[in-house]
Amino acid sequence: MSKLDKVLERIDQNLDQSLDRLFELLRIKSISTDPEYKGDCRQAAEWMARELTAIGIPSEVRDTTGHPMVVGHRVADGKPGPHVLFYGHYDVQPVDPIELWNADPFDPQIVTREDGSKMIVARGANDDKGQLMTFVEAVRAWIEEAGDVPINISVLLEGEEESGSPSLQPFLDANKEELSKDLALVCDTSMWDKDTPAISVMLRGLVGEEITLKGPSKDLHSGMYGGAARNPLHVLSDMIAGLRDEDGRITLPGFYDGVLELPEDVKEMWQNLGFSTEEFLGGIGLKDLGGEKDRSGLEQLWARPTCEVNGMWGGYTGAGFKTVIPAEAHAKVSFRLVGDQDPEKIREAFHAYLKSKTPADFELELHPHGGDRALRMDFDAPALAKGRAALSAEWDKPAALVGCGGSIPIVGSFKRTLNMDSLLIGFGLDEDQIHSPNEKYELKSFHKGIRSWARVLEELAK
Repeated sequence: MSKLDKVLERIDQNLDQSLDRLFELLRIKSISTDPEYKGDCRQAAEWMARELTAIGIPSEVRDTTGHPMVVGHRVADGKPGPHVLFYGHYDVQPVDPIELWNADPFDPQIVTREDGSKMIVARGANDDKGQLMTFVEAVRAWIEEAGDVPINISVLLEGEEESGSPSLQPFLDANKEELSKDLALVCDTSMWDKDTPAISVMLRGLVGEEITLKGPSKDLHSGMYGGAARNPLHVLSDMIAGLRDEDGRITLPGFYDGVLELPEDVKEMWQNLGFSTEEFLGGIGLKDLGGEKDRSGLEQLWARPTCEVNGMWGGYTGAGFKTVIPAEAHAKVSFRLVGDQDPEKIREAFHAYLKSKTPADFELELHPHGGDRALRMDFDAPALAKGRAALSAEWDKPAALVGCGGSIPIVGSFKRTLNMDSLLIGFGLDEDQIHSPNEKYELKSFHKGIRSWARVLEELAK
């Protein structure tokens, strides 16, 4: 029996104890957004530091201006493979509305369904306590069975992820040398489905803008001025409509600079994932895809840039009817970016477009709302191939390389501040109701998640 086989066997034998430890952590009410639970957040940090130290990763609680960080290292000279930094968060979302929970959110339960499958139900079961404990338990099994882990490991756990991570960037800046490693491991992601593991390889970036267009000096009576006075809502509507052509492409000059085409093998992989447009859109009462007409649904969600109108308003919007030409019109617009698109170039092109469409007697005000580049892992990266091999071996099914339509801020911080790529592996499911009542984590996800990380650690050492 190989060393890995013995580690996997120990994981199976110790599953009940692993669950006991997870349940201890789940009982701690570490709600980071509510000052009432400040002590609970520290309790969770101290619990994690003790647990990591006990298994052989000497760790300590580090104070910040908010909730504390937990930092630990297990390092020895001569180990093969990358020195990794594992990231997770011990804080959880509030539980409201409490009346919709089937049981106490901080009294974890294993619920058995009619088909015999089991799930762990509690606040934090998935996000992120269940996920981070899969890694901790994998490390425990390696050390208990083999005496050490195959590669050098550092750990960073934060307590403010669910409240915007206000202390994280200053902490990274202040501890850059200590925390900058060869590769980050991030567990706050999902599988493709309950039987198909996944590695998230692309995160879209973002540019946000708010527009105010001022026309007449005051609201006007549409009977007295209608037809002669230009309406700011008409002008703004024309501006917005002109941002996309009839094929769904964004019309800004240079917008697609830096947009990369998918490798053919990845495109084929996505085609074979069984994504159903009808099922995806049917659940929200729609039928037809709304992006570029020559792109598949998954490409539109993961690999193509977007322009979305998040809100438009102006004039009278109250009850009844008021015949006015408004003095101002407003809109909020966001762009999701991919590949190597430059957020500032996109913003400049957008500003130039709006100014070119603004009438001479109108005033345009622009209010930026942040921007960030997209992130992607090189499809040829050795760590990606090793992670995929480990997951495929555990789940007896090829691991999918998937995109993420949104962003994960910590991954951007690791790249910008620590110059470190991230391998995003998690075992949650879209149906796990994170941030909602009755949050759950499949028992299968927890068990096989531990086994998966054990395999990943060995693969990375090769």
